Amino acid sequence: QLQLVESGGGLVQPGGSLRLSCAASGFTLGYYSIGWFRQAPGKEREGVSCISSSDGVTHYVDSVKGRFTISRDNAKNTVYMHLNTLKPEDTAVYYCAASIAPTCLVRDYDYWGQGTQVTVSS
Repeated sequence: QLQLVESGGGLVQPGGSLRLSCAASGFTLGYYSIGWFRQAPGKEREGVSCISSSDGVTHYVDSVKGRFTISRDNAKNTVYMHLNTLKPEDTAVYYCAASIAPTCLVRDYDYWGQGTQVTVSS
């Protein structure tokens, strides 16, 4: 069974940090481009960051540039996203997704995780 599982979310104070993990089972994550998305209550889902399988190039939405970092550990079949200097507006459910396309800048992703909640509040 092909599956993505996110973990690492939680409650953190403004200015704090978290590390989200996206672990794959049933397929080799290194062959896929990976995207992180988030959806806040009452808002549309937005792409946050992604990493392409072909060349490892990363992309970030402007609101998280300099604060979030995406990386992959193919040996662990896992992709991470480090969230630093968190702000209340980062509060959302965070999802990872995998695409067989060589670039992560695609509209549709093939597999999705169930999401992990990140809450930034004092």
